[in-house]
Amino acid sequence: MLAPQADRVMALGEWEERWQEDRTGFHQPHVHSMLENNIDKVLSGRTGVRFFFPLCGKAVDMKWLADKGHSVVGVEISEKAIKQFFEENNMTYKEEPVASLPGAKVYKSCERNISLYQCDLFNFSSSIEGQFGAIWDRGSLVAINPRDREKYAALMISLMAKDCRYLLDTLLYNPELYKGPPFLVPDEQVASLFGTGCDVDALHSYDALTDRQRVWNLDYLTENVHLITLKSV
Repeated sequence: MLAPQADRVMALGEWEERWQEDRTGFHQPHVHSMLENNIDKVLSGRTGVRFFFPLCGKAVDMKWLADKGHSVVGVEISEKAIKQFFEENNMTYKEEPVASLPGAKVYKSCERNISLYQCDLFNFSSSIEGQFGAIWDRGSLVAINPRDREKYAALMISLMAKDCRYLLDTLLYNPELYKGPPFLVPDEQVASLFGTGCDVDALHSYDALTDRQRVWNLDYLTENVHLITLKSV
């Protein structure tokens, strides 16, 4: 099932080009419904939760969570995306170098508890910002190169605090019809990537096919949402 995309590679520069050329159809101008619908499951009664956003882009979900009193740390390769997030949400920000990541920068909101790192996601680690109480992964696992998924899962697990609740959004479609990204991530691969050290619960599955995906020649597109938690020792 994965064979048609197994060797597909997107360089970081290609993602930066997409932002520079405004080829960002993956960006949603509203809070993602799967986050809204499952926020109570993610919070599980907690307040002031630290959220991690891998490959955050300029997701408005970050402001939505910060407005509710949570803190947000995101990682994004595109400086343009980060600056657009702050500017489009009327936030002032400060820019600082990251001592432990040569060449990286962190952009911090002056009004809310939001810090966005401009760097390669795989250079980020818990030594920089500690661990998190929640992760919202919409468009990240499905965007990274398929051959990097085991490394990606190991990074996400390393960023999870003991009580972390990781909300993961994945896509199913026929990879013979579209080469990606976003890439196909079957449920069985989610289980193999995370199932050894985590419990993986399927929350929702729904038809996500729109005119945009029909242009990709897809005949179906299913969006699945999973809740991942560390297994208790």
